[in-house]
Amino acid sequence: MAECGVPVDHATLNSWVVKYSLLIACRAHRRKSATWRMDETHIQVKGKWTYFDRAVDKFGKTLDFMLSERRDEAAANAFFARTIESVQGAPFRWV
Repeated sequence: MAECGVPVDHATLNSWVVKYSLLIACRAHRRKSATWRMDETHIQVKGKWTYFDRAVDKFGKTLDFMLSERRDEAAANAFFARTIESVQGAPFRWV
């Protein structure tokens, strides 16, 4: 700001940090999207076929992914539980 000709004291900057850091942190950690999409693909990794599960939000951002050897209910439940834990909150709807 000094380059623009606006003199700002370091105490003023510190008070801005104290005031706005909590707001910025809350925005960064809130639920990413109300709906998530689940994508599953069968891919080959090092010559072995595996299932690649991926959860994405409505904006296309990858929330979590998992490689598994089996495509069963236990693997799906483990993936959903891990995704909900890593993102810190469940979506309103899976698509």
